[in-house]
Amino acid sequence: MSPQVLDSVLDAVGNTPLIRLDRIAKREGLECNLLGKLEYTSAGGSVKDRIAKRMIEVAEQEGKLVPGQSTVIEATSGNTGIGLAMACAVKGYSVIITMPKKMSLEKEAALRALNAEVIRTPNEAAWDSPESHIGVALRLQKGIPGSVILDQYRNMNNPLAHELTTAPEIIEAVTSTPPTLGHPSSGKVDVFVAGAGTGGTVSGVAKGIKKAHNPDCIVVGVDPVGSALALPASLNETGKGTSYAVEGIGYDFTPEVLTREPDMINAWVKTNDTDAFAAVKSLMRHEGMLVGGSSGSALAGGLAWLRSESGREIAQTPGKNVVILLPDGLRNYIGKDWFLDIALRQEPSPLAKRIAEVLGRSVGEDTGKDTGAAKS
Repeated sequence: MSPQVLDSVLDAVGNTPLIRLDRIAKREGLECNLLGKLEYTSAGGSVKDRIAKRMIEVAEQEGKLVPGQSTVIEATSGNTGIGLAMACAVKGYSVIITMPKKMSLEKEAALRALNAEVIRTPNEAAWDSPESHIGVALRLQKGIPGSVILDQYRNMNNPLAHELTTAPEIIEAVTSTPPTLGHPSSGKVDVFVAGAGTGGTVSGVAKGIKKAHNPDCIVVGVDPVGSALALPASLNETGKGTSYAVEGIGYDFTPEVLTREPDMINAWVKTNDTDAFAAVKSLMRHEGMLVGGSSGSALAGGLAWLRSESGREIAQTPGKNVVILLPDGLRNYIGKDWFLDIALRQEPSPLAKRIAEVLGRSVGEDTGKDTGAAKS
């Protein structure tokens, strides 16, 4: 956090903390350093703030955006839209966001609060359908003079933002933290784990770390079951095309910004909703981090890799630094079923039962605990 007065909220994008996940590491029996890059502390609440800021600023430099005249249009699962709407509010652009219906109401509310127009599209529409969020954005761009699609799926400023900001932040945090008896360190980023949506984050950070810091860093991409991004393609056959509740990661096509360079992303792990939301609960209950579902996916994927034959040696080596990218926070998911299950529909704890005994009440009575509310 800067000690200086900032010129705008855009100056508060990025510069997020890297935090030890010691309690989870201990529960998992890990000897390595497990570190979480906590992106919800960025001004707009997610890792996507970084690409939104860069795509807007470069488009201005190239003359594609004209203040007071241009309208920004973007197809998104929500977080990129929020970052863009935040930037457009500062810079004076109108903004239209197209977003599948499965994405949370909280995301739509945040977008509308930032004065964005939001159009919902069918979840089942294929990416190249005129009815998809991408297809609708293209139709709007053709019909609205002065409109510009920044296109996070093909815009190379997406991965470049992470190569130039996210990766250096991670490298600096790891290299500038001295080892101690309790926390030995290799002095390097040994493993980096991130979920893939557009693929810009995992691709950009991979390049930034491997080219400027540690060419031997192992990069692990995490892809939900039902998505088609993982390699080899055979990994995607199980559960092919099935829907998943986690938002912001996975696609039925390969975005151009997702690198397919050999040895850039070294391994892929498939995750499911059950494991993702269990990992979210673990991050909340044991690390005090109010994260979203894709953060759970990243942690679940990272732990799965560390348990695998490929990752077991690193998992049991003191001083190895394993960084998990935690892309967003809880704000956008407060009303989602999976979070309400975690927060309000769990079995009463022993402490809750003791409270009920002391107060002479039934468990859950007048505590705010939802013991039987209808699910949304």
